[in-house]
Amino acid sequence: MLSSIGIPGLILILVIALIIFGPKKLPEIGRAFGRTLTEFKSATKELVSDDDKEEENNPELTTVEKKQDKSVVS
Repeated sequence: MLSSIGIPGLILILVIALIIFGPKKLPEIGRAFGRTLTEFKSATKELVSDDDKEEENNPELTTVEKKQDKSVVS
């Protein structure tokens, strides 16, 4: 996603954010965004680990899913 924006685009976004929110509010917004992103990543990891644990506890489920995947591909 960031590769399509480029450096000039990022600079423009930063300048617009600076104009809209001001220099005092911008660090607060950055911290809030960082915390939100961290929480989102941890929740995503938790969901993935829960799925992995479920597959380990129920190997029949994994076998059925693999058979379904093969039948869809065929």
